[in-house]
Amino acid sequence: MGLNIQPELSIIILCYRSESSILNFARTTRDLAKSLTDSYEIVLVGNYFEDSGDKTRFFISELEKEDSHFRGICKPKEGMMGWDMREGLKFAEGKYLCVIDGDGQFPIESISSCFNEIKNGEYGLVKTYRVKRGDGIYRRIISKVYNSLFSVLFPNVRAQDINSKPKIMTKECYESLNLTSDDWFIDAEIMINIGKLGIPTFEFPVEFEKLDGRESFVKPQAIVEFIRNLIKHRFG
Repeated sequence: MGLNIQPELSIIILCYRSESSILNFARTTRDLAKSLTDSYEIVLVGNYFEDSGDKTRFFISELEKEDSHFRGICKPKEGMMGWDMREGLKFAEGKYLCVIDGDGQFPIESISSCFNEIKNGEYGLVKTYRVKRGDGIYRRIISKVYNSLFSVLFPNVRAQDINSKPKIMTKECYESLNLTSDDWFIDAEIMINIGKLGIPTFEFPVEFEKLDGRESFVKPQAIVEFIRNLIKHRFG
């Protein structure tokens, strides 16, 4: 940000393989941020696999030229979603750091509720949980099993839906977490570390929309990763 002034709010959008669809999502998010605070940035994480044909970074460059509130980070990938999220969080400068997926399944308006709640000062992290899902029986079953297993292994973590977004945390909360996950386990690592540190949290319900235009990136291999990491963090 100009003159080294820390923005109040950083919204980190995970844009992997979003391509042109990120244009409307980012602009809508920018308009929402503008209604919440005069001091904000939109961090667009468009990391890509080389030779994959992913053009997302070019659309992010277009947004950066359009508005200085957009800040892109587009590097050859060294990991999966966890690495992207860690890169975005490290890059962001805000007092409050909000992470959301760029595919439009989570309602953008929920960022407002997260931001207003965390500004009350009672919580280090505020997040959502999904009460209605439009993404099919496969993803619903995976989520149900995963959250149930998580609650058994980590009973000190009070969260109904570990992977749900948006998640917003204070800069101090983020810096205390020392995140290391490069894969889909990043959301769980956040909540596990918050539980260990006793950081107060709050969550509220949202409706999760159907994914249009592409298949989910959550494959059977990701389920194996979830389970392996759960056991590692619980008993390792």
